[in-house]
Amino acid sequence: QVQLGESGGGLVQAGGSLRLSCAASGRTFSNCAMGWFRQAPGKEREFVAAISWSGSNTRYTDSVKGRFPISRDNGKNMVYLQMNSLKPEDTAVYYCAGDRTILIPSTNPAAYDYWGRGTQVTVSS
Repeated sequence: QVQLGESGGGLVQAGGSLRLSCAASGRTFSNCAMGWFRQAPGKEREFVAAISWSGSNTRYTDSVKGRFPISRDNGKNMVYLQMNSLKPEDTAVYYCAGDRTILIPSTNPAAYDYWGRGTQVTVSS
């Protein structure tokens, strides 16, 4: 049983940075692969980044690779998404997700069992 909560969203100008945090509760957190997804108005939820339970394996969508490193601290029950060089097209609600069964983090939102309620990121031009 894992519960997730995101924070760190807000308003930022293009080219700026934000760091999203996901706080997890539950005794099995360290066994969970974790991911970040985003959903813009009128669009489907899309994959952003994911990380394995150990932190040794990461995946990124092409549009954020090199800009949005994902990391985790299992001792603190935290997952992070450092968002750099933000663009207006990054504007979306960002969701933290977790799954305890997948070894290699998945790009498919259906693969994740646990979801936060989202945090709004708005990037102005």
